[in-house]
Amino acid sequence: MADDNKSASSSASGTGGTSGTSGTGGTGGASSTGGGSENDKERSTGYHMGSVDTVISVEEVSKQVEAIAQDITQEQIDGLVAGEPYLTISGLHAGYGQMEILHDINLKVGRKQSLCLIGPNGAGKSTILHSIFGFNNIFSGKITVGTGANAVDITKMSPNEKLSKAGIAYILQDKSVFPGMTVEENLWMGGFLKNKPAEAKEAAEKIFDKYPRLAARRKHLAKVLSGGERRLLEISRALVMNPEILLVDEPSIGLEPRFIDMVFEILEDLQNKEGKTIVMVEQNAKKGLEFADLGYVLVSGEVAIAGTGQELLDNPNVGRLFLGG
Repeated sequence: MADDNKSASSSASGTGGTSGTSGTGGTGGASSTGGGSENDKERSTGYHMGSVDTVISVEEVSKQVEAIAQDITQEQIDGLVAGEPYLTISGLHAGYGQMEILHDINLKVGRKQSLCLIGPNGAGKSTILHSIFGFNNIFSGKITVGTGANAVDITKMSPNEKLSKAGIAYILQDKSVFPGMTVEENLWMGGFLKNKPAEAKEAAEKIFDKYPRLAARRKHLAKVLSGGERRLLEISRALVMNPEILLVDEPSIGLEPRFIDMVFEILEDLQNKEGKTIVMVEQNAKKGLEFADLGYVLVSGEVAIAGTGQELLDNPNVGRLFLGG
């Protein structure tokens, strides 16, 4: 997961890193690009796309985002929601230990909508997902799920309660499968909160019916799967409990382009055909914003820019800093 809880130390030490550390192709920063022509270096600027020769540090990106940050009003946030808000975060202050990472975060997503969070490393993106699911400390603020009078305050619920009672599932970043278990056994583990083991097995069979590629591997150990198949298994395991909200942490990380397309097609199907609400952190900002209905840019634990996914794609400042152009 993104090292949001290390934002203070990485900023102070100036280690921030470069775009090569979080791009889709993994250029490895300036030292590994080598030999690029001067014309290439002049045309390539930005962050997060993994195909640039000119790189800027996370600290510098953060400064530039702060310079273009907008004063986000509650009316703007409300206006982005389709219908009534289904997931609402109000005045959230949260972090790890005694360190506050998120400062007065306000966020709303409508039912069956998708939201992509982008920003430099250490901005607080994964910390928002952690706060929703209960992986960190919430100092103040409120998180609710549901609409109108049926909205439930989940702020102090445990992760198990959020999964079983509030219908929230967290799809962790890469390498969260159980490598020594079969694909089938991994799916059964996704239903560990079911009342009876038979219910988990029944849910697993529905997953296999939906994804024949996974069904063909059901008796194989998870460790032999390709990167794309592992990601499919991670998503599928989260579906065993039939959640309403999916928290997706870096779905494209470490995947070949063909598997990235596959993963986003699966997520699009889950949103548009099964009605899932999706909140995503994605290091491939262009891919994430093309997918999502809404986009928030975070910096230093605050929302700097909010809009539709298309509005952020069209924003020249977002493009310059995050989209490689």
